[in-house]
Amino acid sequence: MPSSTTITPVTPPLSSTQAQDFVFHVTLFLITAIGLCVILRLPRAFARFWRPSDWLTGHVFWHTSYRHSRARTLRMRTKNLPDDYPPEASSPRETKENATDDSHTLYSHAKKNENEGHQAQTEFKFPPHIATCPAFLRKLVILHRIRLSPGFSVSQAAVMTFYFAVLSYAGFYKSSPFSDPVRTGWLAATQLPLVVALATKNNILGSLIGFTYEKLNYLHRFIGRLLVIAVNIHTLGYFYKWSISGTFQQSIRKPQRIWALIALVALDCMFFFTLSFWRNRFHNIMFLTHIIGISILIPSIWKHQPSTMPWMAACIGIYGLDHVCRMIKTRFSTAVIRPLPEMNTTRVEVPYINGGWRAGQHVRLRVLSFGVGWFGWTEVHPFTIASVADGEEGLVLMIKKSGNWTGKLYEMAKSSGYTEAGQGRHVKVMIEGPYGGPGHAIFASYSAAVFIVGGSGITFALSAIQDLIRQDLAGRSRVKTITLIWSVQDPAALHPLLPRLVSMIQESVYTPIHIAVHYTRAPPGGEKPRPPIAHQCLTLSAGRPKIVKSLETALSRAVTLGEDARDEGRVSGMLVGVCGPAGLGDDVSRAVAAIDPGRRDQVGGIEMHEEVFGL
Repeated sequence: MPSSTTITPVTPPLSSTQAQDFVFHVTLFLITAIGLCVILRLPRAFARFWRPSDWLTGHVFWHTSYRHSRARTLRMRTKNLPDDYPPEASSPRETKENATDDSHTLYSHAKKNENEGHQAQTEFKFPPHIATCPAFLRKLVILHRIRLSPGFSVSQAAVMTFYFAVLSYAGFYKSSPFSDPVRTGWLAATQLPLVVALATKNNILGSLIGFTYEKLNYLHRFIGRLLVIAVNIHTLGYFYKWSISGTFQQSIRKPQRIWALIALVALDCMFFFTLSFWRNRFHNIMFLTHIIGISILIPSIWKHQPSTMPWMAACIGIYGLDHVCRMIKTRFSTAVIRPLPEMNTTRVEVPYINGGWRAGQHVRLRVLSFGVGWFGWTEVHPFTIASVADGEEGLVLMIKKSGNWTGKLYEMAKSSGYTEAGQGRHVKVMIEGPYGGPGHAIFASYSAAVFIVGGSGITFALSAIQDLIRQDLAGRSRVKTITLIWSVQDPAALHPLLPRLVSMIQESVYTPIHIAVHYTRAPPGGEKPRPPIAHQCLTLSAGRPKIVKSLETALSRAVTLGEDARDEGRVSGMLVGVCGPAGLGDDVSRAVAAIDPGRRDQVGGIEMHEEVFGL
């Protein structure tokens, strides 16, 4: 007599209701863990909104009438500069060593005393500084800076491991996917709202814990892949049960199961088009398949299992709220585009938007012109804001020619005529933002700031430093020294920004600024570049920067400049801002970890803020 094959579970499988309750309680545990993170980050959140005027800043754009009142700044600048400032040399000082070496000229004691006299006339309102972690945990932060691969840290791996362990427990504790496939289905349904939330630009979770959406994108991809695995295990488990029992054809024909197959195909197609090949080369196709896929997935899951309605409603609510916020954040305006041939870059000026963003934030730009291609006007691209809010320039973007769309935009700018301000062309644009930025961090609350940027990452540093200068003149900055290290391939890239860089040095009355530009490609003929303007705090060097030495020098300045009213009895740490490719962020992270712990404690700790190119 032939024997029949049956599945004998070790423990009786849970019913659909029991599986739903079990997964729900595991989800509550994850929500509790997230809530704990939010509570631990609350002090920084309260510090971020210490002034009521900051409550709206960083969320929506606006336009205000700019009042050009620079008399006070010019008066202080003239009185505090030495007689030979700037030097009469014809080019920046060329150095063979790292540009931020000890040969930089610090402010003299006489100049410092003069500045203190002017500071006495200013009403100081320094921002509170809340460190990322207490002093006794700083040694553990070194582990956080270890990179396992470009742009991927140990702390990210730890978060992913914890989440994977929790979901594995929820899916397989006293359960087999072949005898109890319903549990993995509920597990996927409960995770879908979080995956949708992490995909939104107006990320509620990120706003609560102080991380912007792009910093949490790795979790969106990771949890999304776990969701795909769970759904496929759920499907294969039922296929196995039906095949063993000989009821596959009867079961698969039911409308409830057909909706399940539709949801499965939609989800797997979304996953396929998120692979790096599509994400990096055909991002618009990936984006389109996501929109179509999620539009099919959510109603299909609901038709497959009506009891998932609360979870699907949460997805729709999160997605809808994000798009409402996007509409509120969107502005249509006229921009002027100008070519910067030395940098192979297009400068985009939007004078009718001049407020509402924080230093370091970015926008999503759409150019409403066929000049960027027949379908180029449908594309939206993110770019960091290069100007300071509430300034006379308005919103300024610097877009490097690095692809098809940016190349066509550059050609549009080159073919433009001349306006009152020089070569330029007026185009209609759609600006959405601001997004990203420092989160709960306050750049002006640190004792020292170092910005290390590569190529077009200079836009991040320009905005941040200009904002620090303005806060310093208003008596609202603790920063005592600012260092900018900019790496470029061609030294000619310095020319368009040289007036701006020198202007920042001159305008920073109370806080010395040191700028080091490094070029990695020798100019034609081997001649040293000779920019037309010189300054004692601006250097030009060949080769890559020595990051560790630069950080040590900036740290020494912050400590040796002595205490003043900005310290309020203690130094408040050093900020290291990085903007560039993932490799640059990894190099800076290793350099920060190489600083002696005793030296880090002298300055109150070192914290990194990283903006990385790429998807």
